[in-house]
Amino acid sequence: MSITIPRRIVEELGRRGISVEDVVVDLLAEALNLDPESTAQAHLEVAVKFLEEGRSLIDRDPIQASEKLYKAAEESVKAFSIHFNLDVLSSVKKRGRWTVAELEEAVEAISDKLGEWFIGAWDNAWTLHVWGFHEGKLNSEAVKRRVKSIERIVVEAGKTLKEATHSS
Repeated sequence: MSITIPRRIVEELGRRGISVEDVVVDLLAEALNLDPESTAQAHLEVAVKFLEEGRSLIDRDPIQASEKLYKAAEESVKAFSIHFNLDVLSSVKKRGRWTVAELEEAVEAISDKLGEWFIGAWDNAWTLHVWGFHEGKLNSEAVKRRVKSIERIVVEAGKTLKEATHSS
């Protein structure tokens, strides 16, 4: 499904450093009073979409591929955070959005639960975000070298959420 969001709203979100997907998922989850696992699943669906888009762009547009792959990791971190009911969620809710510091806090907490590989994978996502997207310094080969880390984050989020669904 696709929806049209007025350009002015999208531009204002961009100026504030807020992604459209975050606002849509979070506002709809709140409006529908979704349970946390359903909200986590919604973030995971967005992560999978970004992962697929990122993979498809690697050879022809490594800059956009970098950002899509980073967003896949970020959405997975949000899904894990909700699933694990991390403390960081209270400050995110209070502020109304995620900050870099809160993402890092979440990554550290998730790493404590899943293992050190998670921080390394997140660092690859952050490299894609900063050096691949913002600085535009990574070529397709550099992006390809990091995509497996992003895939692992998304796959592990999917497994973790699936296990939670089957155990309840």
